[in-house]
Amino acid sequence: MRLYSYWRSTAAYRVRVALNLKGVDYEIASVDLAKDGGEQHAPDYAVLNPAHLVPTLVLDDGTALTQSLAVIDWLDAARPEPPLLPVDPLLRARVLSAAHLVAMDIHPVNNLRVVQELGRRFDATGEDRADWMRHWMRIGFDALDHMVDPATPFAFSDAPTLADICIVAQLYNARRWGLDLAPWPRLAIIDAAARALPAFADAAPEMQPDAPSP
Repeated sequence: MRLYSYWRSTAAYRVRVALNLKGVDYEIASVDLAKDGGEQHAPDYAVLNPAHLVPTLVLDDGTALTQSLAVIDWLDAARPEPPLLPVDPLLRARVLSAAHLVAMDIHPVNNLRVVQELGRRFDATGEDRADWMRHWMRIGFDALDHMVDPATPFAFSDAPTLADICIVAQLYNARRWGLDLAPWPRLAIIDAAARALPAFADAAPEMQPDAPSP
């Protein structure tokens, strides 16, 4: 399999973690979102991903899958162990609710193309854009803090789920933009427990082949 990824993309980060948890062998193909013009807009890449986004997972038969949660859903169905979504319907709904809050409420308004457009249309400065992102993360984390289980090692259980994958990637983004995580100690505990696992550690942005040298 080939994963088209960008080292600092939180959506690609999610898929890298899921692939690692499942023990899947894959290669990374870098798509530089920050390069002038953006490699995601290259015609050959647009054939694979018409939305001009990462990640894209290309299967061995050439099938291209896009959208991180859809890719992970396919992966969980194709390779059921270890499961990333619980079998119990109510617990599954809780995990999905937390994951969707991150992937559908927090992340889209903080996406690179959104904050770039704030600058183009409204002359938002770099600090304006960072404050915009911190604002939406605060709102999301306040809700997420009430949604996760207060007593389990991970967000909802003794093993990481899709919720933990989304939380870890989003907290990376929060630290990147200088958001103080002190108001959400439970989320910080979940994040630390997950990042201690090799599957998460190896998927971290700074570990990627396209990450800049320290």
